[in-house]
Amino acid sequence: MGKIKVSECGIEGLYVIEPTVFPDSRGYFVETYNQNDFKEAGLTMNFVQDNQSMSVKGVLRGLHFQKEFPQGKLVRVIKGKVFDVAVDLRSTSETYGKWFGVELTAENKKQFYIPEGFAHGFLVLSDEAEFAYKCTDFYHPGDEGGLLWSDPEIGIQWPIEEGMELIISEKDLKWGSIKDTFKF
Repeated sequence: MGKIKVSECGIEGLYVIEPTVFPDSRGYFVETYNQNDFKEAGLTMNFVQDNQSMSVKGVLRGLHFQKEFPQGKLVRVIKGKVFDVAVDLRSTSETYGKWFGVELTAENKKQFYIPEGFAHGFLVLSDEAEFAYKCTDFYHPGDEGGLLWSDPEIGIQWPIEEGMELIISEKDLKWGSIKDTFKF
């Protein structure tokens, strides 16, 4: 039924995906994932797990990855607005250490595909945000890795509003810089 628009992001493997929205007098309908549409667009990943989180304004989650069991993620916002970021950690990539960010909102319905080999994180820009994502591998406790969200070598330009109080977990405050982190 639906078709998708896939945009490249300047880093191989990263894609912003825009599904077709069908509005009517009752509201709207959207297919958030259709394996046939993805395959037709050249996206052949296989998802095995769906996750959802809720966070309040100023929450910064990340930058996370799994080392031995890397996950590709198809992320989207169901409610609210986030700035979503991926950092290339593939050691043989021409864009190693580069980042890309995109604003995902309930209104724009954009999705962001982050393949295996990337660190991922997001900052909540609205009062609340519900964040949903599909993964290409299961969560494996103890396999987590991370990268410091504020590493100056990477230089992510987080859209932190004046007066915004960041809420970051203790674990996320302790991750190291890119020069000290795991490479795929």
